[in-house]
Amino acid sequence: MSEPLNELLIRHEGLRLKPYKDSVGLLTVGVGRNLDEVGLTKEEALLLLQNDIERVRCELNQALPWWIKLGEVREAVMISLGFNLGVLTPPDKAKLLTFKTTLGLIENGQYAQAADRLLTLPWAVQVGKRAHDLTEMLRTGQWPAWISAS
Repeated sequence: MSEPLNELLIRHEGLRLKPYKDSVGLLTVGVGRNLDEVGLTKEEALLLLQNDIERVRCELNQALPWWIKLGEVREAVMISLGFNLGVLTPPDKAKLLTFKTTLGLIENGQYAQAADRLLTLPWAVQVGKRAHDLTEMLRTGQWPAWISAS
């Protein structure tokens, strides 16, 4: 598509980076994307996921530079925790860095103790099965059997 067409549509529809209700009350985002009736394609949702994973990686790099030496599976645990809890964004809701004891245990290679600690937190009750998946991955450094890791 052409740049002039993009400019035309942005001028007419506007460019909104957060969801809003349009003039007829439909949830909309971007350049007039009707989320209520059109939604997202699987490809668009996976593109958003990849962008969010990259954002969490960058925030972990900034806040906890040691995390990148944990190995693939435990790094995936950190990304999942950051994805769920927030690392640096949004600043008023990001919670991962408040898990100071757990993060200290992970940094020091005390994975079983960190997993035990995570399971005592209210977070574990809130997220249910996710907590058990992540703590087992943290303990073992192995992907769960249901993941087809390459």
